Amino acid sequence: MIVAVDGPAASGKGTLARRIATKLDFAYLDTGLLYRGVGMMVVDRGDSLDDAEAATRAALAFDPAMMDDPRLREDAAAQAASRIAGVPGVRAAMLDFQRKFGTFPPEGKKGAVLDGRDIGTVIFPNADVKLYVTADVTVRAQRRHKELLGRGTPSIYARVLQEMQERDQRDRSRSAAPLTIAPDAIVIDTSAIDVEAAFQKAMAPVLEKISRQNRAQ
Repeated sequence: MIVAVDGPAASGKGTLARRIATKLDFAYLDTGLLYRGVGMMVVDRGDSLDDAEAATRAALAFDPAMMDDPRLREDAAAQAASRIAGVPGVRAAMLDFQRKFGTFPPEGKKGAVLDGRDIGTVIFPNADVKLYVTADVTVRAQRRHKELLGRGTPSIYARVLQEMQERDQRDRSRSAAPLTIAPDAIVIDTSAIDVEAAFQKAMAPVLEKISRQNRAQ
């Protein structure tokens, strides 16, 4: 079983995806870390994030072990990911890894939960359940601002908001796998609900799908 969780930055999709995976004992993949890893590889090599060929070379040489690099949780990595994520060569290189993970979940798991921006539209258009998690951009910026301050990272809310608006624009306007809502996705707006309420909304269609599959067996 494959559960696709898409949405913009700081919408809460990662938190929901991890909880769903834990609840069902499914494999979990934060696909954003793949692009963060590639972005940081470009930076580490001294190449420009605007150099599509350099980004593609980094993607083709990407080592999944890099997903454990603590730097990938920093805002600089997120910004780097957004800069290179629209490069067709990068997305093509990451496509196979993601599809293998979902089709053949590691550790013998019976299902996989993947979160990102194009899971339900490009990576797994036939996913068993598609969720699109969103929130107002001002709410998302406030969450990211608090997260940065909580890590001890200096942060100015107005700057975080501006960067998030710019990132949303890049994600939605890129030619390769833009951020869009799949027609059959269930939309969960987390602007005014807490994590537990969002989790219950997310689990309902997943449990319903599992129940239908069990009855069909």
